[in-house]
Amino acid sequence: MAKRGKSGVLRFVAVALLLLLIAGGLVLHGWYGAGPAAKPLTVQVAEGSSLAGAARALERAGAIRSARAFLRDAKLFGSKEPIHAGEYEIAPGTSAADVLLLLQSGKTLQRLVTIPEGMPSILVHEKLLATPLLTGGVQTPAEGTVLPDSYAYVRGESRAAVLARMQAAMAKELARLWAGRKPTTVVTSPQQAVILASVVEKETGVPGERPMVAAVFSNRLRQHMPLQADPTVIYPVTKGKPLGRRILKSELEADNGYNTYVRAGLPIGPIANPGRASIAAVLNPANSRALYFVADGKGGHVFADTLAQHDANVKRWYAIRHARGEM
Repeated sequence: MAKRGKSGVLRFVAVALLLLLIAGGLVLHGWYGAGPAAKPLTVQVAEGSSLAGAARALERAGAIRSARAFLRDAKLFGSKEPIHAGEYEIAPGTSAADVLLLLQSGKTLQRLVTIPEGMPSILVHEKLLATPLLTGGVQTPAEGTVLPDSYAYVRGESRAAVLARMQAAMAKELARLWAGRKPTTVVTSPQQAVILASVVEKETGVPGERPMVAAVFSNRLRQHMPLQADPTVIYPVTKGKPLGRRILKSELEADNGYNTYVRAGLPIGPIANPGRASIAAVLNPANSRALYFVADGKGGHVFADTLAQHDANVKRWYAIRHARGEM
């Protein structure tokens, strides 16, 4: 009788231990095992949110199965590191343990808006308005005040705030480049540097040609020759958007402050937002006496010191166009 009682107790203890092991295994699996997300999810953790608030947001999004279980297991198995506000991307199957680590890492979802080199401000404005998840309106920025680059933003951020970062980046970069300018530069102020760099940007097909294009325009300015840059004719017509047709004779003759065919010197303002490389080229142009350039048929240009050399280069360019059936 005593033996049967003792064996019954042992069986009870064994069953209890087994149940505890199963329960512990389930808890561990719930914490370290694959999570319920079947596809990438985004979760917004509000500024000042507690772990409990974040857990509720995670449960609503489907990133965890239970906010209550998440909080319990975080206390048992997680570190006491604080979580960070922001928008997070949860990959499919991410465990609860890894979700907590992600929130503690502060590695928020990076959304980018990219402004390419030479984009005019009217298109910067349109791009900001078309960028999803930004809020509020924004004015068209002054031409030449935006630094082309990729800028991170978060869900719900204002368009005005993103534009302010773009303009602050230009002011900072322009000051840095201006401080390192060479004596060979023809411009006498940062604003002149931006104006000339915008023309260089729009006239350069191959990035490596920027210093040579800058040299040509610098040499022409020193000799009081008109720059004769087609983009300066187009800008007053379209504000920098593609013209979509050939330039009219009346547009070539228009004296509007931008047209560099009718008068020597710089345009009255930038015609685009130039990038770092074009500003740097203007402030340190190539060592060249070239005064002319024309397309070489391969995407770049061929440069000439004299008008006779340039005329010969133009004839070769016309021959290439005739062979292509473009003329």
